[in-house]
Amino acid sequence: MVSLRFNAGNVRDEKVHEIGILALGSHLENHGPALPIDTDAKIASYIAFNASLLSGAKYLGVVYPSYELDEIDHGEHNSIEEVVNEILYLIKSAKKYLHLKKVIIVNGHGGNIPVFEYLYDIETNADVDIILNNKLIETEGPHGGSGELSMGKILGIVKDSQVKNQGNLDQYGEIGLHAFTKARENDPGIENGAKDIEENGVYMDEVYGEQLLSLAINSVLLDIEKLLDY
Repeated sequence: MVSLRFNAGNVRDEKVHEIGILALGSHLENHGPALPIDTDAKIASYIAFNASLLSGAKYLGVVYPSYELDEIDHGEHNSIEEVVNEILYLIKSAKKYLHLKKVIIVNGHGGNIPVFEYLYDIETNADVDIILNNKLIETEGPHGGSGELSMGKILGIVKDSQVKNQGNLDQYGEIGLHAFTKARENDPGIENGAKDIEENGVYMDEVYGEQLLSLAINSVLLDIEKLLDY
């Protein structure tokens, strides 16, 4: 068998080839008129892919299904079991064909947070170490709001003619999850996000978008450093 040059190219460390980066978002949910329905998946994929380029880790693609709370009806989602099973399948496949030992999952959709509860089971079944990176969700702000709009502008997925309508909460109730009363009642974080949109509106700022993307990519790079030292 040929001897692979693991230290070839611009890689952080030859052991980085043991690390894979998998994007997790959502593909079928409304984000207002200026952003596409697969905004979360595209942003998460951008972060995962760029972290792969900068580190040399393997980019594993994006998970197709996504989860959401029953009281938030702004698209088409799947059961948590479907999401977990698909993640497990993809990681097992990557381990088999790419000889991976460690995986970072970049989450770009708040509804997927319950996946955290299944990480141990996924790690055990796939026999890999996993980090679920949630930095994007922690920093981007309300759904379809200024953070996602600004990052979307950098990615080239914004419909500029509709930016002025992105804050029209009467027509686009998914923005900031403004229209989902039950979810707002049950989750203080969702309530705060909705109030932020109601009080401050939505704006697009390319500098802000770059900052958010850089923060998320650097967070993944930090996770890679942790795995290299582990």
